[in-house]
Amino acid sequence: MSQAVTQPTLAVGEVVPDFTLKDQHGSEVSLSSFRGERAVLLVFFPFAFSGICTTELCAFRDDLSTYQNDDVQVLAISCDPVTALRAWSEAQGYEFPLLSDFWPHGAVSSSYGAFFAEAGMSLRGTFLVDRDGVLRWSVVNGPGQPRDTSAYREALAAL
Repeated sequence: MSQAVTQPTLAVGEVVPDFTLKDQHGSEVSLSSFRGERAVLLVFFPFAFSGICTTELCAFRDDLSTYQNDDVQVLAISCDPVTALRAWSEAQGYEFPLLSDFWPHGAVSSSYGAFFAEAGMSLRGTFLVDRDGVLRWSVVNGPGQPRDTSAYREALAAL
């Protein structure tokens, strides 16, 4: 049964919270740095090196131009530490930022309604943010519930 565990705390049409997190190389990445230039597809995921997460992020990697291009930037976010994200990125050949929401643990995930506190992990939340920082589409799937990538393509096409 594929049912979302939680509803995102943000409503379509709202300006999303800004954040700055470190990527897999230790560089700071701010959501607001894309404002006015590119939409952003925020992809929260539970754990680096886990089966469903690897399958999902490899699907982005293998068809990256559909999700990341001159108009859209992919930012993948988990509560893993930077070192784990770096090792996973290198092992899988990811060419998009993997951001660490490690400390304060899950703060960004929580602000988007994509944090599962009982397990200390991000849920599979996906948020499409337009160039003005406004939420245009979102879905949050629970643990063990893979994403429907066709829904992303529809949301991106409607942008």
